[in-house]
Formats: sequence, structure tokens, C-alpha cells
Amino acid sequence: MEASLPLPPTLSYQEALAFWYGRVNFEQRTAQPSDLKLDRMRTLLSLLGDPHENLRIIHVAGSKGKGSISAMLAAILRHARYRTGLFTSPHLCRVEERIQVDGQPIRPEELIALLTEVSSAIAHSPLADACTFFEIATAIGFLHFVRRRTQATVLEVGLGGRFDSTNVCDPAVSVISSISIDHTQQLGNRLSSIAFEKAGIIKPGRPAVSGAVAPEAREVIKRICRERGTTLCELGVDFHFSYEPGHVNSTPSVNPSRVQITTTRRRWPVMELSLLGEHQAANASVVVACIEELRDQGWHIPDAAVAAGLADVRWPARMEVIGCRPFVVLDCAHNVASAEALVETLSHSFPPTRRWLVFAGSSDKQLGEMFQVLAPHFHHAFLTRYENGSRSVPPEELAGLLTHAGTLPFTLCPTPAEAWRAACAQAAPADLICITGSVFLAGELRPLLVGE
Repeated sequence: MEASLPLPPTLSYQEALAFWYGRVNFEQRTAQPSDLKLDRMRTLLSLLGDPHENLRIIHVAGSKGKGSISAMLAAILRHARYRTGLFTSPHLCRVEERIQVDGQPIRPEELIALLTEVSSAIAHSPLADACTFFEIATAIGFLHFVRRRTQATVLEVGLGGRFDSTNVCDPAVSVISSISIDHTQQLGNRLSSIAFEKAGIIKPGRPAVSGAVAPEAREVIKRICRERGTTLCELGVDFHFSYEPGHVNSTPSVNPSRVQITTTRRRWPVMELSLLGEHQAANASVVVACIEELRDQGWHIPDAAVAAGLADVRWPARMEVIGCRPFVVLDCAHNVASAEALVETLSHSFPPTRRWLVFAGSSDKQLGEMFQVLAPHFHHAFLTRYENGSRSVPPEELAGLLTHAGTLPFTLCPTPAEAWRAACAQAAPADLICITGSVFLAGELRPLLVGE
């Protein structure tokens, strides 16, 4: 099928996805700086009637935690009785997960209809063969949220911020999560350059909330806010949090974390948080600061909605406890900062026991540095590669990086399923198996884990 042709109205689900996945996809291959621009996205949306201009948006960027922040915000807004759209990336198991309304993914028939509409719009335009996978995803998200008449839309940035396809919106609040080293080929290898790209979502006159605490990143964000006449609310300056870790027992029920957040406006009561880890408590404090900004704009978000949203938010593969005997933890840690958060949470929230690592990673990540963080905390590693994506690193290369990082014994496994089986064969009932390294590994294994 030629990419420039519109999709026939009778196209099957598989054929529609084949058309979509046939587009350039920077989640599967590394983008070059010259690839990142907003002109195509603006042109595409104009062909579709500029649906983004009819949405009330909270825009979320950052290196780590932006997905969790987006999920918390959406959960709170749903409890506040707003019909809430949520746009996130990448997906774990099914592409429909990226576009949700009130926690429900877009239905396959809705996705096919919108894919047909978008392809028809671009078929005979200058964009015929130019739009990327993520640009089409963003356009479908905007259209779906307008058609479903969402009253609030939480929009997670895909890559960077300044030139991300989502950065055509005029948000009620711009939110930046923590800043760490990641995507260096596109964003630079210094915190200041990465923060500059993330802060590209900040809009003149629109308030910004930041969870970045590294001084180098913080200064860049403050400078951009000054230049754009934007008020800035910062973690560690304008709001703070204290945290009591949650614990996992042998049920495997999770005793939730407890977090107390203090802002310049008030001291919030202690609230439960369903997501494990101090990093999630920091994310929750960013969320509460954002809620206060929305309240200042007239949004009706009761305290009870905030507490309920934090207590029952679900965000799969983020320190997700899949089972017990042995404990099975699924996580998406894919850079050094998230690996540090992972080992800290394992230490604080799980009983001390032997820990087995199932790991796959991408070629554009700091895998050697990740192994330096992870290796001291595990008994044995099962190294594999995820099967969908050209950036997956062969297990033999992972072995070289792991050997350089320490003395952790390892087993090479051709597929994620074989790595999982090998870990299960060696782990005792009281042990813990942790699967991490990539969202793609988590997505491939989660159906198998849940099914078992």
C-alpha cells in the first residue's frame, strides 16, 4: 500500500495498523535533530480543522515521571467528574492504550475510522508521505478527545518538548517532571540542554509547575519562564513533600505509600498513594501543585477527588507487583535515574531476599551506567532482547556491559519469554524477580505474566 493513498473504508484493523506502522517511527529508530519540527504537525491539524484548539489541556514533559504524573492528573480529574482524555506514549501491549477517555482506551473501530479520516486528509496534500507515526497518533488523539467532548485533556510529551508533536497546544498549565540524562542524541548530553528542550512546552502567560531539582536544569527552566512572562512553581521552593514508603507482603497486597504535601497555599492532609517509591511521591507533589494552579483558573477539583485519584491511580509496569512466591515486579526503568529509583524502592518496600534480574535495553540508553546501579542489588541476571524494535541490544552486548560494571553472574536468553522461564526455574518462593530495562520488554512480557 502506498503511504500517500487514503485508507479504503473497508480496511481491516490489521491493514489499518500496517499503514500506520509503515510511517517513520522514532520510537523504533533514533530520531535525528533535523527530524524534529512542528511545521508538519501544524499543517496536518489545519487539514483536520485544528481540533486541539477546542480542548482544555494540561501538558506534561520531563525525563522521568511524566507518564506517572499524567496518569495521576487524569485519575484526579475523573474523580472531580471531568470527562478526561489522556494521551501517553509509548504503549505497553496495545496501541489503543495511548488514547483514553475516562480510563477507557479508544476502541479499535474508532481508531480505524480516525486513521481513515487522517489518511484521507493528507493523501493529496504536501504531507502525503511525510507525516510520522507519532504525528498521526497525536492528531488521532486530538480528534478523539474532541469527538468524545472531553472537558479536560492530559497530554504527555513523546520526546523532548520543544519540537514534540504535542507542542502545538495552548495549555492551561505546563508541567515538567524531573530532568535527567536521556535521549542524548536528540536532546544533548547536559542537563541544561535537556532542560531547555523540555521547557519548550512553557507558553507565554501560562503557569508552569516543575519537579526538576538539579540546579543546572532548574536555572534553565527559571530563565525560560522569566523570558516568557510565566509564573513558575518549583519543587523544593514553592512546594515540598514527605514520604512514608508502602510495603508489599506475601499476599501480594500492597500497603500504599503515604505522602504529605506542603505548598505556599496550605499544608495538605496525609494522602495514600498507590504507586510505590519516593520518586512517585515527588511526582504526586508536582500533581498537587498543578491542581492548585487549575483551581486558581476556576476548575472545581475537591480535596476528596485529589485524595481518591492518588489512592487508586493505576499505571502498569511502574513498580507493578504482578505476583508473589516469588515476588514478580515489572518496571520500565530505562535510564540511570530510573534505575536508582528502582533499587531504592525495592530496598524500602520489599522484604530482603534474593533478587533475580530479567533485563533488556535499547541502544540509545546508558546501559553500562544502569548496570553499575543495578548489579550490586541482584543475585543473578537473565539478559535478553525485546523482539519488536531495531534499537534492541543483543544479549551478548549486554553481557559485555554487565561484566564491565561488576561481577554479577548472568545467563543469556534469546527471547524475553525464555528469560522469564529461566528466572522462574531458579527463583525460590521467597525470592523476587524484577523485569526491567525497557518499556518494550515490559510490554512484551506483561501479557504472559498476567496470564500466568
